[in-house]
Amino acid sequence: MATSDNILLKLHELLVYLLPQLNKFPRDQKFVLGDRIETKVLDVQESCLRAYYSRDNRGYLLEANLQLEVTRHLVRLAHGLKLFSTHTFGVLAAKLDEVGRMIGGWLKAVPGPPGAPVSNRLNPSGHAPSRMPSGAPTGAVAP
Repeated sequence: MATSDNILLKLHELLVYLLPQLNKFPRDQKFVLGDRIETKVLDVQESCLRAYYSRDNRGYLLEANLQLEVTRHLVRLAHGLKLFSTHTFGVLAAKLDEVGRMIGGWLKAVPGPPGAPVSNRLNPSGHAPSRMPSGAPTGAVAP
């Protein structure tokens, strides 16, 4: 599948850019926050590889999507602590966004069980996405 090859390539490029940046962290953060960021990106890569080689890849893609979201929050925290420059943060945010869009596109292309959410993201109100049909009356109970 061409999409998965591209995701794996983009994740490789992200890691090649990210790892030297993490080595610039001060010692007290390099082995705490830096290690967590590195591990999460490697987890995303592993989940994408598992999805690539699996027949039932939807679960792996949802896991990759979740790990990517955690990575985004950790990178944002590192930038807030001034561990990443604004330029580095911008480059990382763009690379993470690109990988996220590719995972989302792959997820949409994978058939799932009827009524299964495409994403595991919470909606703006902080709740899981509703499985209600768009024309359902308010107050109706989901099947």
